[in-house]
Amino acid sequence: MGRATLRALALTIALASGTPALATNAPQTRLVECGAQSCLAITGSRSAVDSPVTINGQTVKTYGGRHWRVRMPVEAVRRLSAPYARTISVAVDGAKKEAKLPVGMMGHADLAMLVVRVK
Repeated sequence: MGRATLRALALTIALASGTPALATNAPQTRLVECGAQSCLAITGSRSAVDSPVTINGQTVKTYGGRHWRVRMPVEAVRRLSAPYARTISVAVDGAKKEAKLPVGMMGHADLAMLVVRVK
């Protein structure tokens, strides 16, 4: 069996079982500017507009409806997380999921410049 056939078979099985094959419900994170500081933007979805969202166990105020979003200062995320954490725990609709943090965010080092060289 070729790869294309195996992918088609896996997609068919996933669709038949009612599980989205390519969709993910994991919250997404990215760094954004918010005033003079950097913030972590976290987005996700929930079944109802009034479902609470918690980040590392702390309830946060969300914006949006079923597709929610949160902006937290990086320092606040650092206070709620273990040093050098690579993920945060996001609980929505009674289910906890791990959201990946941007690379190097929790290194606790303020970089003025990063030099990348190609060999």
